[in-house]
Amino acid sequence: MDSKKFVQKPFPPSGAPEPILKKFRMPEIPKYNGTTDPNEHVTSYTCAIKGNDLEDDDIESVLLKKFGKTLSKRAMIWYHNLLPNSIDSVAMLADSFVKAHAGAIKVTTMKSDLFKVKQKDNEILREFISRFQMEHIELPPVRDDWVVQAFTQVLNERSSVASRQLK
Repeated sequence: MDSKKFVQKPFPPSGAPEPILKKFRMPEIPKYNGTTDPNEHVTSYTCAIKGNDLEDDDIESVLLKKFGKTLSKRAMIWYHNLLPNSIDSVAMLADSFVKAHAGAIKVTTMKSDLFKVKQKDNEILREFISRFQMEHIELPPVRDDWVVQAFTQVLNERSSVASRQLK
């Protein structure tokens, strides 16, 4: 086995020239394992690092040098297999990372999916409203009349009868 492979970095020294200050503390963010949206991971990581009271000049170096520490499983293997000096910037790393893990990107929910969220027979209205709202949040912007129509059509029989009696 080639022991050099274990110490080589995917970025050249010029890509991350600033040393990491001793006061720097790696923020706690969940490790990315290749099964969730890679865009969310890059955003979480970037925000966490930028919120670490670093000088502007230090941010790029830290982002490049510490990214591997935020990965596990398949994502760590991907990072480990990057060619030495193949990444010149955080933007290039993020782009490569997102492309490599594109299969995990959330598929945009269709408006019609809102009509598939049905109240279960044993589900009280308060629980269903909460679940319906969570599904609605995942959708691209939907007109209010669609939301109202979907909500009233997916109520269980007991809630539908109670709703009509209130009118």
